[in-house]
Amino acid sequence: MRRARGRRVADLPLSTDINVTSLVDVAFTLLIIFIITAPALQGGIEVAIPKADVQPLNARDNPFFVTVTRDGQVYTPTTVEEFERSFGQMAGSVEHVYLRADSLVSYGPVLKVIATLARSEKTWSLVGEPYGGR
Repeated sequence: MRRARGRRVADLPLSTDINVTSLVDVAFTLLIIFIITAPALQGGIEVAIPKADVQPLNARDNPFFVTVTRDGQVYTPTTVEEFERSFGQMAGSVEHVYLRADSLVSYGPVLKVIATLARSEKTWSLVGEPYGGR
């Protein structure tokens, strides 16, 4: 039996060019994935915090945020009544609590949260958005 004669691999010219098309495709795919997932990784509840003449928050150990949304929901998702009952357990060893409330929330749910915070032995602060000029 005769072997077919063909060109050997050694006879082919070597190409020293790097094909970067697949590398660019992978890079753009990863970039798009990071752009889509980055906002989800930040977490938290979006609220329109009212603007005021306030100072930036100091970095504290183990901050604890209580958020009241526009519809009166208190987050970690719970009702105001459930928050009043379980706040002592939720806060645990936290020393300072920050209250973030939407600027359009009705006064009632915020007042109930403030009353709960005042009854606790925790120090607490209201969070405001500084004016643009600061």
